[in-house]
Amino acid sequence: MLLKVRTIEHIMEQYAPPVLKEDYDNVGLMVGDTDAEVTKILIALDCTLDVICEAKDKGCNLILTHHPLLFIKPKTITSDTLVGKKIIELIKNNINVYSSHTNLDSVKGGLNDFATEILGFAEYKVMEPSTVAGYNNGDSGIGRLVTLETPLALIDLCEKVKKCFNAEHIRYVGEDNKLIKTIAIINGSGEDFFQVSKTLQADCIITGDTKYHGVSDLKEEGIALIDAGHFITEWTPFKIFGKILEKQLREKGYHNDVLISENTKDVYKLK
Repeated sequence: MLLKVRTIEHIMEQYAPPVLKEDYDNVGLMVGDTDAEVTKILIALDCTLDVICEAKDKGCNLILTHHPLLFIKPKTITSDTLVGKKIIELIKNNINVYSSHTNLDSVKGGLNDFATEILGFAEYKVMEPSTVAGYNNGDSGIGRLVTLETPLALIDLCEKVKKCFNAEHIRYVGEDNKLIKTIAIINGSGEDFFQVSKTLQADCIITGDTKYHGVSDLKEEGIALIDAGHFITEWTPFKIFGKILEKQLREKGYHNDVLISENTKDVYKLK
């Protein structure tokens, strides 16, 4: 049975409906032909030039990313810009790109849930529930809130985060022996949810991509923070979704290879 790009669109939109995306976001088919036959699928966090080369080398004509290739609408598509180079290279090589971003974070069974479950927490609730009709029953939305039966020392929670996300380094704020009972978890960049976390009386926030001044305020307010990095808190759960997509394809009778990108790497180096 031939797999078409439109079938991938349908599967993705059934799993993570675009209506769940945040207002600022752009999701869906970024570049491509809905009627094209899919060969192999490459799972990547970002559509970088290295990932495009990897897709070419491995015979993948569909790249599924978390971060949208077209986040800001380009005024031109030329080789003078990075996004232009990417689009031209994709079109020249008949490679399609589909992106599922904040809708996949938000949905039940999405990246927010995976990030929480990776840490071993099975019981949690949505921090900021979706208001979208049909998805406003409290299962979908940004961020997850965990309440521990037995409080955990911050330093022990730090070690748990490092181990579960296989992180070589993390950044954290707070007294090592501070007891943590309520945890706010936002994969990727969670600074916009500091206030929601405080309103929900979180003792600690686990996220990535935080900035000095906001974190300094948290410290003064006695709220702990663990910054495990934008990359690792998204790539780790997104790889889990890649396996789910492969399973769904098999169940529908498609046997296309779903490959996890080897060229998807954290942009930061640690020394």
